Formats: sequence, structure tokens, C-alpha cells
Amino acid sequence: MIVLLMAFLVSFLATLGVIRWHRFHGHLSVDDDFSGVQKFHRHSVSRVGGVGVALGLVAAALVLWLDGRGIAREFALLLAAGVPAFAGGLAEDMTKRVGVGARLALTMGAAALGFWLLGAALTRVDVPLVDDLLRYGPVALAVTVVAVGGVANAINIIDGFNGLAGMVGVMILSALGYVAYVLGDHLLWNVCIASVGALLGFFLWNYPRGLIFLGDGGAYLVGFLIGEVSVLLVGRHPEVSAWFPMLLVVYPVFETVFSIYRRKVVRDTSPGLPDALHLHTLVFRRIVRWAGGREAEALVRRNSATSPYLWLLCSASVIPAVLFWRHTYVLMGFTLGFAVLYVWLYRRIVRFRTPGVLRRG
Repeated sequence: MIVLLMAFLVSFLATLGVIRWHRFHGHLSVDDDFSGVQKFHRHSVSRVGGVGVALGLVAAALVLWLDGRGIAREFALLLAAGVPAFAGGLAEDMTKRVGVGARLALTMGAAALGFWLLGAALTRVDVPLVDDLLRYGPVALAVTVVAVGGVANAINIIDGFNGLAGMVGVMILSALGYVAYVLGDHLLWNVCIASVGALLGFFLWNYPRGLIFLGDGGAYLVGFLIGEVSVLLVGRHPEVSAWFPMLLVVYPVFETVFSIYRRKVVRDTSPGLPDALHLHTLVFRRIVRWAGGREAEALVRRNSATSPYLWLLCSASVIPAVLFWRHTYVLMGFTLGFAVLYVWLYRRIVRFRTPGVLRRG
């Protein structure tokens, strides 16, 4: 528990420092562009919340090393492997000039480092024929880097409202940590609780007031850790269904896949072109209807009121994943069910037939 507490405390204080000393770095780190289709704030806000999360994880690694834990080296190697993913995102936060392709390539490079340093390889997906192909090292490496890079990019895509990506990350990592604890995997258990602690230290400053944003650096780091822990958990424990982590991450991943389909097939535009048609954006615009007070304050309240709806949606995959983490066919069914639920909700919201239970006055 000391790992979780130290990660939380360092992240909390470091994030406070970033906010407090914003005048020293604000010319580089703040998001003061309010004109974009995905902008839902009206004050300059720092985008480098990932720095606090990263420092919290480093503090956890130091605790493990000072305590003489045998897992300290592997923990440190995992963090080292994640440096390219974090650095690419942080560079975008500071310069606004690092494209999504470069960030994705760096994250895939981080996954390749994890493959080399820790043997983190996706060797099965519990699908016949596909598993046969994954027995070949080059195929396993290629699938691993694509999968980890895709999960990291998916976490970044849902990072659109106060508390959304942060709490989704907490939920997913808590579920992974629970199963790792049940299986006695001390490395992965400690990685998960340290990540949860670091995220919560940031979360208290991000939600509900939006005093700081997670940023691309934080989103890619969290996504990388989720992807790597998932790969390692399935690889180290044959009793864990490969569909357990797949169901855990189905919300951000399906959001990404659906966005690509919507932009490329339906609208015939570039998949990388930002738009205001993500599910979380539609929830903000068509379900959450808080008003009153000054415009900027009302916008902050509506921004923060959006995330709980998506937390609830995410729980629809996380809860069954935790309950049935050994049972492949049950997990497959829930994954398909979630996809159907997502599309149904999306269509209802787009057509202004929001389910009554979700409406707010």
C-alpha cells in the first residue's frame, strides 16, 4: 500500500506545483486555443498533467528499490520502456507540432522496447489460427506494438472532458491489478496500484474544476501502461483469457474504431481530422444541459457533468470483465454486447431520442 500512497502523494504535489508555477512554463504548456471543435473550456489551462503522473510512478519505483523488492528492476524497466510514449505526447503538449503519426510511432517503439526488455509479447488472443501465427516471434512483435500503440492512442482520443480519461484509466488499471493480485503477480499488481495512485493524485486537480489537463503525454503514458500490463498479464498467466483485457479496453478502443469508420466511410474525410462527433462530445451537447451563471462557469460545470455518463458506460465492460476474467466465450459475448450498446446509444443521441433515464433537465 505504501507504493500507492507514495505515487498518489508525489503526483498530487507535483501536479499542484505545475498549476502553481504555471507562469514559468505557461508560454509552452497551456492550452489557450478555445476555437477548436473539441475545445470545451474558456480559461488557459496547462496540458502537462502527465508530468505529475510520471513523477508519481518514478517515486513508486524508488520506494520499491529502497525497500529491496525483487520486482524493482522490472518495474523500472517497464517505466523506461514507456519513456518514448510519454516523451512524444509531452512534446506535442509543449510544442503543438508533433503529429498523431509520430506519437503513435513512438508509442509503438515503446512497446518494442517492452518486448525487448521484459519479453512483453502478445502470443495469444484465444482465437484458433490467429494464435498459430502468433507463435512466430516477428508476428508476435508486430501485433504487440500495434495493439499497445492502438490502446494508447484510444486513451488519448477519449481525453476530451474533465476526469474522463483519468477515471477510465483508474477503472481499467484497478481491474487489471485485482486479477494480478489474485494470481500473486507482484510486479503487475504494484505497477497497477502505483498507476492508480499517480492518476488519482492528478485527478483531484483535474476533476471537477479542470485546473489542469492530462495532456497527450499523460494519456499516452497511461495507455501504454494499460497495454503493457495487459500483454504481460496474458503472457505470464495462461489461466487469464486474452479477452479479459480486450473487454476492459473496449470503450476507448471501440470509440477509436467507430471514429475511423465514421470519418473515413460515412463522411469521406481523413481519419485523423478532429470533429465534434465523438460519443462523449454528443453526450456533452445533447444530454448535459446545465445552464445559469457566467458563461465560463456554466461551461466548466457542463464539462465536468459529462464524464460520469461515460464512466457508467465504461463500467458496463469493466464489471463483467472482472467477474468473468477466465471465461473466454463469456467475455467475447460481453465485448460484442458492448459494441451493440455503443452503436445503439450513439444512434439514439444523434437522432435526439436520448433514453429518458439519461436525460438531465
